[in-house]
Amino acid sequence: MTAKEKKQELVAEIIKLRQEQGLTQKQLEALSGVKQPIIARMETGTNTPQLLTVIKLLEPLGKTLAIVPLDHNKKNRL
Repeated sequence: MTAKEKKQELVAEIIKLRQEQGLTQKQLEALSGVKQPIIARMETGTNTPQLLTVIKLLEPLGKTLAIVPLDHNKKNRL
């Protein structure tokens, strides 16, 4: 998976979490401190969110980032 695909997967997960919790972008702004236009641009793919922005968005959604080892065996089988 490329870095671009990983970014798209992360953004898709944030969108899914926001929608599952019934939050609008404006409500997520109030909870996270990230301005709604930034959330909208991230969700439409017109900008790449900074790491701090992602962390701020995930917190009120009940999530965080984690560093996990890559499965190198899977990578070598491709």
